[in-house]
Amino acid sequence: LISSATKSLRMETEILEKKLQDAQMKLAEKDGDKEKEIQSLKRLISELEFQLTMEKSNNESFLEKLRKEIKHKSDELEKLSQEKTQLIHSLSQVQEENSLLQDTVRRECEERFELTAALGRAREQVLELRRLSGTLP
Repeated sequence: LISSATKSLRMETEILEKKLQDAQMKLAEKDGDKEKEIQSLKRLISELEFQLTMEKSNNESFLEKLRKEIKHKSDELEKLSQEKTQLIHSLSQVQEENSLLQDTVRRECEERFELTAALGRAREQVLELRRLSGTLP
């Protein structure tokens, strides 16, 4: 009976040891799979961090480029605004000068008209005097 019980216990122990070995093998296999997955995820994280760094760098250089362009456009706008102000000032001066010249031309035309009229009257007087002097001895 003891021998039979011992044999039965040995067989059960062997079965349990085999199950334990199988469980340990499965656990080791799962650990290996998990380690592979961890390494894969670490590589993926590294790649994504590198891409993120590159994107940040590209964005920073793009922003810097935009800032420079905005500064250039702002300077250009300031220059154009100053030119516009100068042109408006020049236009004002030219309009003032034009107005002055128009007044001068108007006055000179009035004087010319008056002189022409006076010359016409003087001619008439000269002709009248010649006519009168021709009848007088």
